Amino acid sequence: MVLPLSLLKAAQGQPVLVELKSGDTYNGHLVNIDSWMNLNLREVVWTSREGDRFWKIAEIYVRGNTVKYLRVPEEIVDTLTDQQSQTTDKSSSFPKNRRPGSRGNKVFRRKLLNNSALRKTTLGFIT
Repeated sequence: MVLPLSLLKAAQGQPVLVELKSGDTYNGHLVNIDSWMNLNLREVVWTSREGDRFWKIAEIYVRGNTVKYLRVPEEIVDTLTDQQSQTTDKSSSFPKNRRPGSRGNKVFRRKLLNNSALRKTTLGFIT
C-alpha cells in the first residue's frame, strides 16, 4: 500500500496533473509538497473548468483542501511499490509475535492466567 504523501514526495520534480474541486486543472512540475498536501508547481498550464481557456503560469501555489485528485507518472508508483516491497521483506525477519514492541504470545499468557495457583495470587485471595 502506497501512502499519498510518500507518493507525492517521490513525485517531486516530475510532471503532475492537479484537478481542483472547482473543475479547473493545472498541469506542471511538482516542486514541493507539505503535510497538508499544499502544492507548489512550476511551468504550469491552467485549464478552465469548461476546457476552452488556457493560461501559462510560471509558478503557482495550490492549497491542499481544494484538490480533487492528482495524477502522477506511473513510473513513480512502480518504483515506490518496489521500494516498499523491499523494506517489508527486511522487516519480516522477526516472527510477528516477537517483533520489538510486541506483547508476546497470547496463547501462552492465557494458559498462565488459567493456572489456578497464579490466578489466586493475582486476584489477591486465598482459598
